[in-house]
Amino acid sequence: MSLNIIDLIKGQLGPALITQAASQYGESESGITKAIEGLLPAVVGGLANNSDNPLVLDAIMNSSSPQILANAVGNSSNNSSIASVLTQIFGDKLNGLVNSVATYAEVSNNSSNSLLNLVTGTTIGTISKYAADNNLDKAGISRLLNDQKGIVSTLLPAGLSFASLSMGDWDARYKFDNDKDKINMPAQEEPKVEVTRSTAMNGTFPDRNKDKDSSIWKWLLPLLLLIAAAYFIWRQCEQRETTTTTIVTDSGEVVTDTATTTGNSNSTGISATQADEDIDLNGTPLRGYKGGMEDRMIAFLKSEGYKNAQNDDALKDTWYNFDHVNFKTGSADQLEAGSDAQLQNLVAILKAYPDVKVKIGGYTDKTGDEAKNQKLSEDRAKFIRSWLDQRGVGSQITGADGYGSEFATVDASASDAERAVDRKMAVRFAK
Repeated sequence: MSLNIIDLIKGQLGPALITQAASQYGESESGITKAIEGLLPAVVGGLANNSDNPLVLDAIMNSSSPQILANAVGNSSNNSSIASVLTQIFGDKLNGLVNSVATYAEVSNNSSNSLLNLVTGTTIGTISKYAADNNLDKAGISRLLNDQKGIVSTLLPAGLSFASLSMGDWDARYKFDNDKDKINMPAQEEPKVEVTRSTAMNGTFPDRNKDKDSSIWKWLLPLLLLIAAAYFIWRQCEQRETTTTTIVTDSGEVVTDTATTTGNSNSTGISATQADEDIDLNGTPLRGYKGGMEDRMIAFLKSEGYKNAQNDDALKDTWYNFDHVNFKTGSADQLEAGSDAQLQNLVAILKAYPDVKVKIGGYTDKTGDEAKNQKLSEDRAKFIRSWLDQRGVGSQITGADGYGSEFATVDASASDAERAVDRKMAVRFAK
């Protein structure tokens, strides 16, 4: 599966940046969020369209990614390289994009323009950092950008399409149009065809329609039946897919929860087509998945399940797997790009419920030495505890344990993608 650049970038465009941008531009946080959701796929799509453009590749290779990412709001507004990239990828469609997003998000044109610079700067900085971390040259960056063409249109929020963003036939020419919008292409004059008809000896015209209708139904009827059968099978598969969630208790017991769901699921139990949305935390919106970690934790707290739990034993069997917190392979102190956003969400939840306590757990797959796996998972759990402590919620963390590969379910000989389900971090409530 191709890397989704947008997943990397979202980690840099979290709640803290949105709050900062809203304050600086004088807009609501919801307006800033909507504008970013519309601009980000367009910017990534524009870069993908220009995956072979030397000027775009040079801008990414020469980007000062640490400086851009450290202060995205301040650094992007007057950056000449960002302006140059925007001209390269959007050309005369730039103003139309800014105006369309401003209308959609209900922000001013000036704010929309500033956010476009912010999003572009963050995108370039993130790609530059990823390229540096993974030793990608210009050819590697070009391939990475080109791989985005098949996914960018699927990430536009409801109510927006590339056509509605005043991009004209931009997405159609690059096969980005995934929302079935009609693209008005220049009409071509139909060639004139002269038709002659012959008559029978008695002066009448032969009836060719009868044979024509018969020949059409010979192939059309089986095709319709085939389509109907395929649709029925697809609906059955969609409605009956099962997902199994594995929970590891403190005592070492493995509990499985199997449920029938609709749609496709990935290894975390979240629908593969599920998009980020606002999750209500006592009036404060958090970006996350419906049914994801934050949503389920908040629902439990609102139900007073934590308050009613008499002791730690009543809580220890329910773990919440992080959906987007991942470490670089073999590392215990380097998070993958995008992981900070969900940890920030956990900080927000704990600050909203200051009496609540949690425990952190770490797990690895079955590859490698078990003693090293156990230490790695424990070091990762302690790293997250330290990360949370630095954000002011350390007193609410009761422990951080590593379980290594003890509860891994995928064989060591399986592919790396299959073993990824066992490499995870989790959190549970504690007393």
